[in-house]
Amino acid sequence: MFRKSSHCAARTVVVALLVALLSTSVLAYQPPATGLGQSWPNAMDVSVSPHYHVYVFVRDGIRYIQVNDLNGTVRAGVAVADNVILVLPIGVDQQYVSTQHNAGQSDATENAGVTETVYSDGTTHMTATPTSTGALIVSVTTTPSALANPPCTDPFNCAGNVVSGGAGK
Repeated sequence: MFRKSSHCAARTVVVALLVALLSTSVLAYQPPATGLGQSWPNAMDVSVSPHYHVYVFVRDGIRYIQVNDLNGTVRAGVAVADNVILVLPIGVDQQYVSTQHNAGQSDATENAGVTETVYSDGTTHMTATPTSTGALIVSVTTTPSALANPPCTDPFNCAGNVVSGGAGK
């Protein structure tokens, strides 16, 4: 009987350690809330390009995405929430950030190099294009999540022509 209870105690300890380990792993994947604007923030580099570092920070439901070059120079940053993109006043190339709302406003597009994707998470997509002047054009677009904006199946409501059941019907 003594062996059985010690076996249960050992099993309980193993389960408790496993739960603690798994909860620590889950916490490790949470983006930090501080470090925005730093050359080498204490955050995971999520860049899909070997030429840039991209860091994501989250605070109050808003995602802040920062692009650094390989030397750690902050090039640009944006805030994204509910498919709205705000260009942040950080980085040496902040004036060259274009979004789907202000596309075509950059004056550095002439003599632009090869565009490459630097970040993509399923709803936000960022590209970087170096120019001959050394500036970096950063383009940011968002696509609505299918769950947040289900497809419209009623052609009257989709086009804004809502039919009401008034007296003229």
